[in-house]
Amino acid sequence: MAALTGSEWTDPERAEDWASFRKDLPHAPDAEAMLVDHLISGDVRRILDLGTGDGHLIALLKARWPAASAVGLDLSPELVEAGRRRFGSTDAGEIRLDVHDLMQGLPTSLGQFDVVVSSLAIHHLPDDRKKTLFGEIFELLTGGGFFYDLDVVASPTPELHALSQAAFRFDEKGGDPSDQPAHLVDQLTWLGNAGFEDVDCFWKWLELALVGGRKPRN
Repeated sequence: MAALTGSEWTDPERAEDWASFRKDLPHAPDAEAMLVDHLISGDVRRILDLGTGDGHLIALLKARWPAASAVGLDLSPELVEAGRRRFGSTDAGEIRLDVHDLMQGLPTSLGQFDVVVSSLAIHHLPDDRKKTLFGEIFELLTGGGFFYDLDVVASPTPELHALSQAAFRFDEKGGDPSDQPAHLVDQLTWLGNAGFEDVDCFWKWLELALVGGRKPRN
């Protein structure tokens, strides 16, 4: 799956392939519709997208909540620049895209957010960093705020992994060198340990899953 961390995604040619890869990802629009149409509610004023790529998720969320401002972080300077071109000067001040490696802690200077999302990025982090990141996200959310991650999870058996790889057309070319997916049950546990409530897997197709939860209200 597409990388946020890992040196291969600082390669300009690899970054250029991201948009077409995401577009061809089986059933991803169904998961995105679940996220936007059903899982987020209330007054969304600020959005944070981790591993934003070219700003695809920000665009979807802004279409639903046009008054919201957004911050997007990604390791790839090329993808960040593509996102800036996507939104143009008309959204200057409402949408900020910055280069940031998620192996590094999230800057507390970002402020508080009503929604934090991520897509196809966090599975490139080692498990210890995933756990720490979930805690950092929790701290950046407002009371009652949401975190959702559409990402790759590890299959419970080699046979199911092979089935998923074939479905994603990775049976011949393989995945990315920095893939480090965790098992679904572990990620749900880590979210709960970070303090999230209403934690669940809200959508799943083979190794692609939408997980998340809500920060308790103050």
